[in-house]
Amino acid sequence: MLSIFPGMWFGKGMAEMRIRAFLAGAVLALAAVLPAGAKERLVFMTDWMPQAEHGGFYQALATGLYEERGLEVVLRPGGVGMDPQTLLAAGAVDGAMGSSGFFVLNLAEVGAPVVTVAALFQKDPTILMSHPRDDVKSLADMKGKPIMIGDPSVNTVWRWLKSRYGFEDRQIRKYSFNIAPFLIDKSAIQQGYATSEPYTATKAGVTPQVFLLADNGFLSYSAMIMLRRDIVEKRPEVARAFVEASIEGWYSYLHGDPSPANDLIRRANPEMDQATLDYARARMVEYGIVDSGDADRLGIGAMTEARWQAFTDEMKGLGLYPAGLDWRQAVDFRFVNQAHGKEIRP
Repeated sequence: MLSIFPGMWFGKGMAEMRIRAFLAGAVLALAAVLPAGAKERLVFMTDWMPQAEHGGFYQALATGLYEERGLEVVLRPGGVGMDPQTLLAAGAVDGAMGSSGFFVLNLAEVGAPVVTVAALFQKDPTILMSHPRDDVKSLADMKGKPIMIGDPSVNTVWRWLKSRYGFEDRQIRKYSFNIAPFLIDKSAIQQGYATSEPYTATKAGVTPQVFLLADNGFLSYSAMIMLRRDIVEKRPEVARAFVEASIEGWYSYLHGDPSPANDLIRRANPEMDQATLDYARARMVEYGIVDSGDADRLGIGAMTEARWQAFTDEMKGLGLYPAGLDWRQAVDFRFVNQAHGKEIRP
């Protein structure tokens, strides 16, 4: 059984946003599968309208991976005006997609009853991009030059850029998430996502230079699975079923036939076209957004204590969080790092 539900609107958190709407149901019995006859409903919010960056979740739904594990999953799309962190912390949804490590630290800081159980993107897709130009061949070359930055990034990613590359606030120009100013100004530099803005620019006749922050020292995970603490503690079999089916969905979406997920995405988001989906999926593979780094050895969804500690320490050093903040209060490793689903990858 499969159906698409109308999305709930929810806005940006400290990093970004999104989400959609869906469901599925059934039964099965295996090690990490729910008991026969069980049918557990789980509402999971993504961080924007349906797109390729959510492809693994839609693939798991479309191909029955959640259903096989006894789950009835509702994928709820996000959009402008709602905050997934707040909704999850308030118990309005069972889980949400965390777009950045800042989401996790924010929730840990306020003691929210939320646990991060998987990091599906080993690399945060955030980029800076410029027109082709001889004086900009690295992030370091952007020092002193005007850069268009969105308001949500000024106190997060921008502070990291200032610390790592010596950028200054006087370089900031407002980015209103409209690419038109970038297109007409050949000296422009702006932030974006590796899977999105470069494609929009290319379609408009500008093939940009792309600089992925993750390939230049930015340690944040992305596309994290965040669940209510009571689910993780009292119904760990539900958490494991959702995490492992989602991991299988991501392997299938990136290395198999993505059409089941893409069909659902286009139905849920009629403004999404196939060319955009193809571009985003190709960039996720090209940049190793999902299965690179620790995921090569530990499987998609991998997280490590060392990386969480390094990211937290760096953000504390920037003054973004108090010295006593403990990321361990908001992260649970028990459902990942077991190379689950790796046999799916060719």
